[in-house]
Amino acid sequence: MATLPRIEDFDDPSYDPFKAEEGVFGDLTNIHEHLVKLRAEKGDVVEGSFMSLMGFDWPSDKPAYTLLSYQTVSDVFFDPATFTNECFQQTLGLTFGRTLSAMDAPEHTRYRRLFQKAFLPQNIARWGDEIVEQVVQELIEKFRHRGTADLIEEFTKRYPFEIIYRQLALPEGDGPIFHKLACAQNLVYTPEGLEAGRKLGTYFKALVEERRKHPQDDLASTLINTEVDGEQLPEDVIVSFLRQLINAAGDTTFRGTSVLLTGLLENPDQFEALRDNRDLLPQAIEEGLRWESPVNWTERTAARDVEIGGVSVPAGATIVAVLTAANCDERVFRDGAIFDIFREKTKPPVIFAFGPHMCVGQHLARLEITRAMNALLDRLPNLRLDPDMPRPVIQGAMLRYPKHLYVKFDPA
Repeated sequence: MATLPRIEDFDDPSYDPFKAEEGVFGDLTNIHEHLVKLRAEKGDVVEGSFMSLMGFDWPSDKPAYTLLSYQTVSDVFFDPATFTNECFQQTLGLTFGRTLSAMDAPEHTRYRRLFQKAFLPQNIARWGDEIVEQVVQELIEKFRHRGTADLIEEFTKRYPFEIIYRQLALPEGDGPIFHKLACAQNLVYTPEGLEAGRKLGTYFKALVEERRKHPQDDLASTLINTEVDGEQLPEDVIVSFLRQLINAAGDTTFRGTSVLLTGLLENPDQFEALRDNRDLLPQAIEEGLRWESPVNWTERTAARDVEIGGVSVPAGATIVAVLTAANCDERVFRDGAIFDIFREKTKPPVIFAFGPHMCVGQHLARLEITRAMNALLDRLPNLRLDPDMPRPVIQGAMLRYPKHLYVKFDPA
């Protein structure tokens, strides 16, 4: 590590991407009400981008169509030849670079199988035992003696990123700067978002070069040495993946855990049932991710003139798939706006997308949330919302989570 340069902070070190995020993505609450109303008034496919339909000044130089039903969203994800990921070259690609999310077949197919090899079940299980468990326990240890905490600021916002730092064997002192840069990459149309992508790209290029010379037992070294049929990942693809990983894996997991805890603590009967029967945890995690998708919408590009849900869409149009709308579609999920871990199983919710672009790291994300929830249940007896503090409010038009989650528990 001696040859590895330190990560460079923002030119303005006081820049806070979480505050800036609200200015870009808004503080929209009661999103289910907005989606149900929009679908009732406009139908399953609505001309215009979701953000513009919600009243935001959203940049767009192409026609856009927003999908609001489970069927239309599923159809688009399962047809990657017609609905491509080209759109991400001018969004995520600006900050992440040549990322897997911005690729289409055959390039995407070729590189995805290499990344999948790095995320084999045995690797995920080992990370769970050696890294995830240690991180969540260390964080809880810092506040469990108090009997009160803000679980967002003190736990959920921190643990997934600290896991990634350790997976990559990064210098511990650089953690706060990595955290800021990683989250700022979401703000692709801002100077700070581009700055974050540039600085992380410079750092990860140096990291890859250093780990080629001095391999370690870490994820970067694993990616560098992964091989399928004699092919390895190019350096620029590894660097882009690391930029996206430190953002997507940390960001999505922290928001998903925050939303799940909110749903459970706002429904004490369900929380008590989970506390008494940990076998309910997988379905509770699934319900939390269905109820309030951490990433509310994603995009595709129409490769040809096509009809979606009875609406004609021209080639080149941007397709906005609203995951929360798909997951609260009453035709598939009865009372879809309600959090219910005992929900009758119908169809799988749209969480990590469907089809060939389904998230490579979804199993690791579920493992991390599982370990985090079990640790909180084990070490914070009588965990409950703090009645003397404001209740959590899930907000945002794209990236959703409660800004605070104030709780009480029996100190230990």
